Amino acid sequence: MNAAVVAPITRTNDLLTGVEWNPAQVRDLLHLSADVKAHPDRYRGALAGRFLALIFEKPSLRTRVTFEVGIASLGGSSVFLDHTVTHLGEREHIPDVAKSLERWVHGIVARVFKQDSLEQLATNANIPVINALSDLYHPCQAFCDFFTLEERFGNLRGLKLAYVGDGNNTCHSLLSVGARTGAHLRIATPAGYEPDPSIVAEAKRVARETRGKIEILRSPEEAVTGVQAIYTDVWTSMGQEAESAVRDAAFAGYQVNDDLFSHAAPDAIFMHCLPAHRGSEVSEGVMDSPRSIVFEQAENRLHVQKAILLTLLN
Repeated sequence: MNAAVVAPITRTNDLLTGVEWNPAQVRDLLHLSADVKAHPDRYRGALAGRFLALIFEKPSLRTRVTFEVGIASLGGSSVFLDHTVTHLGEREHIPDVAKSLERWVHGIVARVFKQDSLEQLATNANIPVINALSDLYHPCQAFCDFFTLEERFGNLRGLKLAYVGDGNNTCHSLLSVGARTGAHLRIATPAGYEPDPSIVAEAKRVARETRGKIEILRSPEEAVTGVQAIYTDVWTSMGQEAESAVRDAAFAGYQVNDDLFSHAAPDAIFMHCLPAHRGSEVSEGVMDSPRSIVFEQAENRLHVQKAILLTLLN
């Protein structure tokens, strides 16, 4: 392995939000991700003898498979801890879990309902903790998304991305990571479903430094006009099932379909973190069209998460 490629994160040993990482560190991560994808053999054995605990409170396809395959392909091993029935903190105090795990493994990957659970793990364990999804952030997904956009368009600075839908964890991470790349983000949500104001404010502050731009809008048509990428996510996230009917009504005008795409740039592409609800947030036609790169995103989760592991564990 070429160790010189790995750029250490200097301000944190964790990836809890993505906000911990400055624009230069994000650039280094994207560069490393490209090298990992292009030259996987360089990194075989890089995590030999390393063990990671995967704590999952929520079901998963892409996140679990890409982390398990990524860890194994780097020479490491993983232990899956299924917390989908008994959540963190119910059977055992979270600090006790963290203090136990740090004596057996070299890192924790956690997919949780509450950001506070991640914070407790990180506070009480002297090993890296990686956010594999929480109620507030989904940083691994956003890093993958901007890596995928850079592959497609070559340059992220000034790239126009519209996110249409719920101001959820994926939206928050797109804002945070996008601001660090200098991208121009337009977020369109119904009233009452806007992203967290404090996360928006932090993204705007960083965007001023990187010459990026953040706009929070109401109109999907205004958001997508002239953009190079349109992104959406499910209207009802895991844990919000009781709100499904109310949310479906609120988001009725926010479906990404051919009519909405007609306002975007001619070469615009469609993005979704998956799983997708065809016929709800995205039409069947857009989902399966040549402009859809959702499976390129899914593939790139593997390469980007390997780069995250290399960065935090080396």
